[in-house]
Amino acid sequence: MHMLPSQRELFDIPRDVCYLNSASYSPLPLKTQEAARAAIGRKGRPWLLDAGFAGRQHERARLAAARLINADPADIALIPSVSYGVATAAKLLTIPRGTRVIVLENDHSSPVLEWRTRADTHGFAVETVRQPDDADWTSAVLAAVERSGAPPVALASISSVHWSDGGLIDIEQVAAVLKRQGALFLIDATQSAGVLPLDVKQIDPDFVIFPTYKWLLGPYGRAFLYIAKRHQGGIPLEQTSAGRRDVRADNAIYFTDLSYVGDAGRFDMGERDHFISMEMAAIGMEMVAEWGAARIAERIAMLTDRIAEGVREFGVHIPARQLCSPHILSLGLKNVDAKALVDALAGNAIYVALRLGRIRISPHVFNDEADADHFVTVLRRRLKD
Repeated sequence: MHMLPSQRELFDIPRDVCYLNSASYSPLPLKTQEAARAAIGRKGRPWLLDAGFAGRQHERARLAAARLINADPADIALIPSVSYGVATAAKLLTIPRGTRVIVLENDHSSPVLEWRTRADTHGFAVETVRQPDDADWTSAVLAAVERSGAPPVALASISSVHWSDGGLIDIEQVAAVLKRQGALFLIDATQSAGVLPLDVKQIDPDFVIFPTYKWLLGPYGRAFLYIAKRHQGGIPLEQTSAGRRDVRADNAIYFTDLSYVGDAGRFDMGERDHFISMEMAAIGMEMVAEWGAARIAERIAMLTDRIAEGVREFGVHIPARQLCSPHILSLGLKNVDAKALVDALAGNAIYVALRLGRIRISPHVFNDEADADHFVTVLRRRLKD
């Protein structure tokens, strides 16, 4: 199978713009922008909406999200953010006193802060896995989980790819070790869903959460929560009519049946009828699924490898390829004002991110070799100035 070609023509990206910042937020495909404009029109004339319209949108998005992680659509909840999903998980779980919750140093706030907030009240410890000098996050996590003499691990709440440096965590290995210890596993797949393989039927995590506004080419405010069936009997974060079996405005009796629906739909957010952004989220996920994670990763790896090779002469520190995700490249530059450099690159229409003192480069399917070479050329010029 040939490498996936650049998909630039599907986006509104001028040739002189070098956008290498999808780990922050991706551009919307033209198809998604068109759908958004039509959706705004529908909201402008809501009397034209048929009664089943919202339900079809919900299920389309639920199915698209499930497809990305090989889940059953019935195990996916519609949520607004990763932090909402973590809060939902926290309401479902009881972390025993005297146990540990494992998080990553400088991980994104979403999979960390909920447990820090609850630790003192509930009597458990939040243990932070320090960022390893050798960039081997997987070994560091496994060592923390299996540390001799430590309190038992109740939960690991970690990202599958570290957002700041692109560090890769082998979630299959981590899941296997946690299972042997009877511990729970929450995966923040923000920086991996759609680009790296994640099969919930194979790994059997307890929770997987991801939004659409980064690698899935979608809008803000749309995210998805996979909940293993063993946790679906709990109480949702919000109490909504849609989460109950029969609370309907068109019934003669409004509160007809207050028992919960029997799947992850009970955990859907309130006010889920997002006529505009729900379809946008579905379109982006469908496009990603059609390309396939393996082909997307292969294409982006070609670009990050090309950039890495081009900048080696500058004395840049780059972690070993096997320890890093294929789609995020983190550059450490000595004796360089990284913020000033990022600003200077933006002045040349090259967009990257400054993350924890390093320059994070994150191409997507709309980037090409010309983008990679342009970045290297301008970086060379800036470092020589």
